[in-house]
Amino acid sequence: TEEINPVFARVFDNRRGAYRTTAPSHDLPNEHGGISISRFGGNRSEESVHGPMVGSPTMRQTCLVFWIVCGLLLVGLPAWALEFTADQVTKIDGRIHKANIYYRDQMWRIEHQSTGPVNVSIVRKDKQVVWLLLSRMKHFKTMPYSPQHDLRVSEKLDGEVSRQEIGAEVREGHPTVLYEVTTKQGEQVEVYYQWIATDIHFPMKLARKDGSWIVEYQHVKLRSVSDYLFNLPVNFQPLEDLKNQGVPGPLGPGM
Repeated sequence: TEEINPVFARVFDNRRGAYRTTAPSHDLPNEHGGISISRFGGNRSEESVHGPMVGSPTMRQTCLVFWIVCGLLLVGLPAWALEFTADQVTKIDGRIHKANIYYRDQMWRIEHQSTGPVNVSIVRKDKQVVWLLLSRMKHFKTMPYSPQHDLRVSEKLDGEVSRQEIGAEVREGHPTVLYEVTTKQGEQVEVYYQWIATDIHFPMKLARKDGSWIVEYQHVKLRSVSDYLFNLPVNFQPLEDLKNQGVPGPLGPGM
């Protein structure tokens, strides 16, 4: 009977799934030029002992899978949501309105400090409704959402066509950059001054260039806001016949 080289006998048996070998238990060259280490009658290549070699097909495939998974995870992540509380001061034609703001993307709560039957407005852009709360009567009025209810708290204005930096100053302890911003909605063109806090990326103040409308935010705190602030109180009843008199609506562009 022809004698078989023990090296090739080991390779042959290993490929057939055998766990025993007649080869000596010492390091042997494998068919790829690496080192096969015999342990308990089995053999392991250099790649399996030290991991995939750099530049090998296995390493390239692993890297490709890794970057594909990372890309899918990044696509699935939600965009950064703005949440904050602040005091809002609005000036319209010389009249001043003050309110406390609790804001989260797609929803915000306005606690009015002016006199009137409605002392809280809850805007739910996600539901396309606005709830006006009459706390003393424990009633609420539902109104349809309008873009005029939006708070202009993003760095870029809707319909913005140009922006020019014209100065810098400190407001409420935040370094801000002053911009002159031009917007166009249909045929209507408006020019605003906007103060952006560079440390928190927040518009501390926005004003029409002619001074007829100004909104300013004070004591701005970027923090999470509780869900219950954006929901109707459980003991409030709907009021269908609320008269418009005394009901605060949008205070100029962007409330």
